[in-house]
Amino acid sequence: MNPKLIDTHSHLNFNVFKKEAVGLMEKCLKEKIWLINVGTELSTSKIAIEYANKFEKGIYAAVGLHPLYVNTGVVELKIDKNEFDSKETDLIFNYNKFKKIASQEKVVAIGETGLDYWYKPKATAKKEIFKQKQKEVFVQQLDLAKELDLPIIIHCRLAFGDIFDILKSYGNIPGVFHCFTGNPEEAEKVLDYGFYLGFNGIIFKKDLKGVIEKTPLDKILLETDCPYLCPLKSKRNTPLNLRYICEKIAKIKKVSFDEVAEKTTNNAIKLFNLPT
Repeated sequence: MNPKLIDTHSHLNFNVFKKEAVGLMEKCLKEKIWLINVGTELSTSKIAIEYANKFEKGIYAAVGLHPLYVNTGVVELKIDKNEFDSKETDLIFNYNKFKKIASQEKVVAIGETGLDYWYKPKATAKKEIFKQKQKEVFVQQLDLAKELDLPIIIHCRLAFGDIFDILKSYGNIPGVFHCFTGNPEEAEKVLDYGFYLGFNGIIFKKDLKGVIEKTPLDKILLETDCPYLCPLKSKRNTPLNLRYICEKIAKIKKVSFDEVAEKTTNNAIKLFNLPT
């Protein structure tokens, strides 16, 4: 019998899944895979809640504004129509609007939020504006998580130093660095801050063996980040592929699939305060 798994970072709330999302979620539940659909701006956050409310348990939502969708005014926003239909008002972090939707029962986290410096401008002055705007929105979402006593889902790309500096002011706020791709030293610092590390299909593409070996199982979460980062070649990702992530981590850590499944599931239940 398959053990229960929890996909802690899914995007079945994106446009690409619009016609099949509910059916996919039903199939996941039959396969004993629970999941959290994660918002990247206001509309996808609302859709994640809408889907979660269709199910008694097993499907949950996180709400937030992704750093790539923070309008810094110095770089062109790169909107993926497979994610959502762009509305300018959805790409603004309005604290009260997000607080209202985040207060609903099926919302288990704030995010994804964080910092992403991949598309930063080259000019020094513009680069500083770009970073500052992202930091301001990240801090607002940390404040919201703290106010509502919810964990935070952090997206970090080329920005560990700035994120660590910001987190110093937030004590022991719980959360996860999703899609972790840092080095062992950065992983150790994430753990020192009390955060979990989220691993997905990127572990089939990037060498994270050393990080996974050193990370205790009780600090690991499984995720797919679907429709991205599929562990199978030439296939769109879904939460049904979560078992491949579990298998890979079990192989690296030289433990059984069931042990990884049990511990990571318990980790997700603990962090996101999910029912058992």
